[in-house]
Amino acid sequence: MAPSPLRRLALVGMVALLVGAAPLAQTTESAQDDSIEAIRTRANAGDADAQNTLGGMYADGRGVPEGFGEALLWWRKAVEQGHADAQFNLGAMYRTGKGVPEDFGEAAAWFRKAAEQGHAGASFALGFMYVSGSGVPQDDIEGYKWFSLTVTYANGPLRGISAEARDDTAERLTPEQLDEGQKLAREWFEAHPPE
Repeated sequence: MAPSPLRRLALVGMVALLVGAAPLAQTTESAQDDSIEAIRTRANAGDADAQNTLGGMYADGRGVPEGFGEALLWWRKAVEQGHADAQFNLGAMYRTGKGVPEDFGEAAAWFRKAAEQGHAGASFALGFMYVSGSGVPQDDIEGYKWFSLTVTYANGPLRGISAEARDDTAERLTPEQLDEGQKLAREWFEAHPPE
């Protein structure tokens, strides 16, 4: 027996979270000296990419002792500068309850901040939260919008997973609701063209 579309979407969402659409420690550190000392020096000097990377290193225990408190400290420094990956990482912490109390509302708020900057993983996570009603009111139209945006922002496997999630969500919408979801996605693209 095939799973229901909503159950299948939940499974797709979980797979996406597990295979990297929403890694706990997404980083954007460029090709610089990647020694812990060099990263820490740049992070202490206020480099948001280095702060995000250092937070990821603490979350994963890469080169430093694992510590979610330290990860949280560095990611918060990066989000103060509007760093989308760090915002996403905080959302993932609140979504999973890693290092902080699980709080879907807080997770959705951080995912939204990152998604509004074109972060594909955050856009997918936010769409999933809308269709499941986790931390936000259940809203398939909003979910459809965010999944549609993810298809545009994402590369690789996340693009395919997002298209499947968007199409599964579309099956539950009336023609009028689908028109509304497409309109919302179009308006978003017009106001926030991908870079």
